[in-house]
Amino acid sequence: MWAYNETFYQIYPIGFCDAPIHNDGVTVPRIRKIANWGGYLKELGIGSIILNPIFDSDNHGYDTRDFKKVDCRLGTNEDFQYVCKTLHKHDVKIMLDGVFNHVGRGFWAFQDVQEKKWDSPYKDWFCIHFDGNSCYNDGFWYEGWEGHFELVKLNLQNPAVVDYLLECVHFWIEEFDIDGLRLDVAYSLDHQFMKRLRRFCEELKPGFALIGEVLFGDYNLIVNDEMLHSCTNYECYKGIFSSFNSMNLFEIAHSLNRQYGPEQWCIYRGKHLMNFVDNHDVTRIASILTNQEHLPLAYGILFGMPGIPCIYYGSEWGEEGVKAPDNDYALRPAFDKPKPNELTEFITKLIAIRRESDALCNGGYHNVVITNHQLIFERKTDQEKIFIAINASDSDFTANNGELQGDYLDLITKKEGTMSGQLDMPPYSVQYLSIS
Repeated sequence: MWAYNETFYQIYPIGFCDAPIHNDGVTVPRIRKIANWGGYLKELGIGSIILNPIFDSDNHGYDTRDFKKVDCRLGTNEDFQYVCKTLHKHDVKIMLDGVFNHVGRGFWAFQDVQEKKWDSPYKDWFCIHFDGNSCYNDGFWYEGWEGHFELVKLNLQNPAVVDYLLECVHFWIEEFDIDGLRLDVAYSLDHQFMKRLRRFCEELKPGFALIGEVLFGDYNLIVNDEMLHSCTNYECYKGIFSSFNSMNLFEIAHSLNRQYGPEQWCIYRGKHLMNFVDNHDVTRIASILTNQEHLPLAYGILFGMPGIPCIYYGSEWGEEGVKAPDNDYALRPAFDKPKPNELTEFITKLIAIRRESDALCNGGYHNVVITNHQLIFERKTDQEKIFIAINASDSDFTANNGELQGDYLDLITKKEGTMSGQLDMPPYSVQYLSIS
């Protein structure tokens, strides 16, 4: 699967393109702005973008009106075709947000039910009871997503609904040549639907990637040979920033070993979960870390650990943004142009190193040295061995362990050296040591 070796870049288009928060019905080709970033994304080393919702919606994109029409606030289908062709020319693949669990109240089939009630041929597309009433006084009750009644839950056990959604996926592949889907709230989706989606996409476009949004639970339930290729690794997302803020690297080391360690009981060995330090739903890493010296170190772990790294737009240069109690607007800003800096250069190096490393893309995981302030772990395949060394302290540290042996090349600094059971670690440092 191509996705396992690439770095992803997530964009929330409505915010990124500075579109109105609420659908104003005015068509403006704002989405072409993404094409203008194609050269920058290629220089960064991005293999694929993930675009949050782009289709016609009431407000934030997850309240879909029409799955086959680009939101007028972003432009037209032709505008998005231009974006896709431009990104593909820059060797950047495209993954769209597949919002299949629910739609908006403006969705055409739901509006038909509002008008015709029992007589609507689409009444079974939703979880509706005509012996009740909604908070919008529709004259019937319906299930909303987790109590949000502006998001009308689709009935994915209805074959007609599944056929329609697959028809939409076919349309996106044919019209825009997309390369994969991020499945919104994948933890809520019907498992049989995901199995059929996997077969359908693989037959239509071999190598088509499916990555699910999962917040909790056993990722094996949906990341397997029948369903999804990957899902979001929220356990390690929390572990990364929490380990630095509490100066307790045992936390992330425990999570990584629990997921990928050498013991037979480790639960995700051989899988490639999607890793991130922030996204469109959570406070940005630059705002959540209590010590800004730890910012490069967080990315050092992100690109050294097993799984697929994903960067949220702007965070590669340290953009800040705090999640508000009642909205996410601060997390989804518009930027006139990229603002690369030293952090961006560092991340660009990490992306290039990982792309060329079989050990970092596919290798096993093994903890070597763990203290509150330092962590050294090994990534290894039959062909390659790399030590990832993190020192979160403001002081020098010498790590001692019998496994730290051999000549090495630091893939970040290009410095060469030899280890004989110990490693010097400068303050606030990241080392990627390739062992020969």
